[in-house]
Amino acid sequence: MRDPEATRETILKKSGILFNTRGYKSTSISDITEATGYTKGAIYRHFESKVDLEVATLAHLSSLMLDKLRTCIKTETTAPAKLRAMFHFFESYITKPPLKGGCPLLNAAIEADDSHPALRRAALRILREMRDSIVRVLENGIRYNQLRTDIDVSEFATLMIASLEGAIMMSKLSGNDEDIKRVIAHLDKQVATLIR
Repeated sequence: MRDPEATRETILKKSGILFNTRGYKSTSISDITEATGYTKGAIYRHFESKVDLEVATLAHLSSLMLDKLRTCIKTETTAPAKLRAMFHFFESYITKPPLKGGCPLLNAAIEADDSHPALRRAALRILREMRDSIVRVLENGIRYNQLRTDIDVSEFATLMIASLEGAIMMSKLSGNDEDIKRVIAHLDKQVATLIR
């Protein structure tokens, strides 16, 4: 008898690779059955629908990505160092992506239009979690007198995410890391202006 948790984990892992490399719309349940070796019935015992599987997979992939990001910033002791660790974590997406297929948030956001509201809502939750994490770093930096008190933390978090995700897309399209390096150099300069 199979372990239901292990089966679910295998489905999430294998479908995550497919969704993140081929796309959510382009990946069929048949593709997932082929990758996992499970039947459609086995997949539907764990997930009510393909949409349910897509949303669960995006949450799974994003959790893996955010855990790796948290590991990178936990070792840093100041807000400026934590911000720079975040920048350099995203730089690795071009040369050594932590997940096959690249950034799951960016990949899902590209497909999460009005025709796929569940995926859009899931991507938006992850975006908010990411923004909230950056805001917390900034607020703690202000609280502990590491950063200026006049920073608009929401604005900086939005600009940081937009810059990094846009640079990932540009670098991925051009096949090199020039754009992400330019953006990180710019963000490093911005952090220098925030230090108290």
